[in-house]
Amino acid sequence: MKPTESTAPAVRLRGFTGFSSRLTAVVTGLAGVVLATGFYRAVQHGDALFPGGTTGWSLAVLTGIIVGHLVALGRERWWGGTGSGAALTIAVLLLYGWLPAALVSLAVVVLVGAARRNRWRQGVLHGAVDILGIGAAGLVLAAFDVAPGVVHPWWPTQWSIATAPEIVLAAGAYLLLTRMLLWYALAPRGGGLPTVARTALLRQGLVAVALLGIAPLICVVAMSVPVLLPLFAVPLVALDSTLWIARARAEEQLRDPLTGLPNRQWLLERTWSALEEAESSGTRSALVLIDLDRFRSVNDTLGHLAGDRLLLQIAERLRTALPRGAEAARLGGDEFAVLLPVCDSATSAMRTARGLVAELSSPLDLDGLTLVLEASAGVALFPDHALDAEGLLRRADVAMYQAKRDRTGVEVYESKRDSNTPDRLGLLGDLRRALDAGDVELHYQPKVQFDGQVAGLEALVRWVHPERGRVSPDEFIAIAESSGLMPHLTEYVLETALAQVARWRAQGLKVPVAVNVSPRDVHTPGFAGAVAARLARHGVPAGALQLEITEHVLLEDPQRAADTLAGLTGHGVKMSLDDFGTGYSSLVHLRRLPVSELKIDRSFVARLAIDNEDAEIVRCTVDLAHSLGLLVVAEGVEDDETWERLRDLGCDAVQGWLVAAAMPPAEATAWLLARGDSGWHRPAEIAAAAAAARAEAEAQGSGQPVQ
Repeated sequence: MKPTESTAPAVRLRGFTGFSSRLTAVVTGLAGVVLATGFYRAVQHGDALFPGGTTGWSLAVLTGIIVGHLVALGRERWWGGTGSGAALTIAVLLLYGWLPAALVSLAVVVLVGAARRNRWRQGVLHGAVDILGIGAAGLVLAAFDVAPGVVHPWWPTQWSIATAPEIVLAAGAYLLLTRMLLWYALAPRGGGLPTVARTALLRQGLVAVALLGIAPLICVVAMSVPVLLPLFAVPLVALDSTLWIARARAEEQLRDPLTGLPNRQWLLERTWSALEEAESSGTRSALVLIDLDRFRSVNDTLGHLAGDRLLLQIAERLRTALPRGAEAARLGGDEFAVLLPVCDSATSAMRTARGLVAELSSPLDLDGLTLVLEASAGVALFPDHALDAEGLLRRADVAMYQAKRDRTGVEVYESKRDSNTPDRLGLLGDLRRALDAGDVELHYQPKVQFDGQVAGLEALVRWVHPERGRVSPDEFIAIAESSGLMPHLTEYVLETALAQVARWRAQGLKVPVAVNVSPRDVHTPGFAGAVAARLARHGVPAGALQLEITEHVLLEDPQRAADTLAGLTGHGVKMSLDDFGTGYSSLVHLRRLPVSELKIDRSFVARLAIDNEDAEIVRCTVDLAHSLGLLVVAEGVEDDETWERLRDLGCDAVQGWLVAAAMPPAEATAWLLARGDSGWHRPAEIAAAAAAARAEAEAQGSGQPVQ
């Protein structure tokens, strides 16, 4: 088999083959009553059940050919889709009445069901529906005082222009009732008519026209030359095959040709159905979107045929790993989706998603080559995150990209991290206009050493929205990062910060300033050169600028990130590793990043004074950084006890509210000028020094020696 062919067994689309057992019982019971009544009346009146002679045998042979055709090709009568049986049934109905027509239908059901025992329940349903449709057609004829029988057939010689409406209405009643009942029984509940059904509507309309043309011809031949009736097998089988080809094409529109999994169109329709069911039952549904990490490198290295073979293995693993009731689809490329029609909570959906990701991330074998493809998944729930299928898919996609960006494996959708909500889209536009107008400010938070000397300041961006007031930096920076605005924001911050550094240097305040840059900035071609050009334009030496990065800069494109960082340090710009300890390969990345400073995340500093484990983490981090020749700065220092513990552990500098909050440029300037050469001192030290000075003054005034 070629690599691009599907090795998976056909996946039957849920909702198109299952049917209601209650409806089957009702329809079958009613059909049994109708058939038994017909038999009883025929026996009571001594009427023949089926025509004899050449006509009867010819009809029986034609019926046998049709049955053989169905059995040989292994096709079930799906949604009343066999035109051959329907055409023969209508012809017998018009000639001999509803009971012989019901016997023809019953013969087809019994013989096909006997040949294909695994489909006997569905065969019973189709047969029962056929009998009810035939009965409805008989009632239509009876309404026009037409009662064909075996003894007194309704020959075509008795037909006229006036009887044409009777024939059309009878055939229409049969076709309409049988198709509607089967569609109701087999179609998925809710979500509207599926694509296959919509395609079938046009197909069945064409079938009805064809049957109205073929059935009267069968009647004419049965009256004139009955021995030729078996020849109708050719056009009837051709009509039947045309129907099934159309059905196969309609189903192909809902299936991925490579893996055999349902595709995006099917997923959306099935999700609509699941959401309506969940709404009516008051339960939750969940959608899990899964994307393979670095799959493109497999295609680039091994070729697309190898990639297709890997996708086949992934699809098979996904099928086997699905929990009960879940349904999988391939959306395209290396993206898959799993629908959980019933989901207890976000926690259970996360648990399922993690299991699927773990299964897909286990080693794969390709011609003796072992490959490991990690996966990322996003989870969105109904009704928590969206009320429609398209919205649920989009929010799962947002969560998936968040998991991919943060390397967390699985994420549940959070609106605050979604830049595409109407509110956040509006906020994005407002942020863009604020940057253009210069309405975004920088505040500066000092970093000080334990001897009180100011080690530098960190530039922190602040934005006061004209209507919403102060907007959290976490909120608008996340919007900028998930859109194309981040480079613009970084340029604005660098330009503003360097201009402020130049003003400070003109005042004799030669303190370095740190600016945060995102992974997207580091991966932007020419970023190092652009930073160097800005430094030159403002007349600021490279050593006066420090760029703070996180470990995430190495996750997407490690080589480009390494080249950019090397370019920056080559120009003399200092690098600081921010949020150390919150990543996933901190020690490995620490060796690869050309940084001179390491900042311990506030999550470890906050409980340092009361948590021995956090204290041990900080001590090990300080020792490791010093062994590599790095300075260590602790963030989030808010009290004297934490300050003293950090000093005892050998930390080099601190930053936090204990020193000062982030200040606007004017306040930061005043703060720096007030410290001068003496530096900064803790309030407790100042208070102690003041108390000592007062005590000394009092002692000198009383003539007593100072203790």
